[in-house]
Amino acid sequence: MDSATSTFALLEKAKAGDEAALSYAFEKTRRRLAVLVYFKLSPRARQLEEVEDLVQETLLRGFRDIASFSYQSSGSFLRWLSSIADHVIIDRLRYQSRDCRAGVAVRLRSESNPLGPEPVDTRTPSRLFAQQEAIERLLERLEKLPEDYRQAILMAKVEGSTTGEIAERLGKSRESVALLVYRAVKRFRALSEGAEA
Repeated sequence: MDSATSTFALLEKAKAGDEAALSYAFEKTRRRLAVLVYFKLSPRARQLEEVEDLVQETLLRGFRDIASFSYQSSGSFLRWLSSIADHVIIDRLRYQSRDCRAGVAVRLRSESNPLGPEPVDTRTPSRLFAQQEAIERLLERLEKLPEDYRQAILMAKVEGSTTGEIAERLGKSRESVALLVYRAVKRFRALSEGAEA
């Protein structure tokens, strides 16, 4: 973990009070988190605005609860954010079905709340739009994959799970999972190359 921009180094700085390091750690994982949130939702709920709202709420809760995070291995930060996203999605469903807000909202810094945290998202509208387009292209390509290939890519490349962890979750041998991931990535690359041509 030599790099000052590794997730571990950023989170250590964040726990010491460096909000910029925490914002950068969130920014590094934002795209992968958006993909995870997208596939956790039902097809009817997969509107991009809804996904972005859920990602933002997840990051706000992560900001609030960063002191409770414990770095265990590569990918543990994304898995932690993914579990927060699960709760955010459930809370959103409860809110929609009961017309009441579930959970505690994190109030951002404003004139009425001068001690609140700065917003995580301080990027320009053009950068936000470009990132949204990139996420849309990624999601379109993932949608074109067979379900088993998509799940393999999500677990291996987005969640960062090891071959052994995936094998355990799918009830398959490590060898068959390695082959499945290889084929899924190969098909995804072919789709990507075809979309760029």
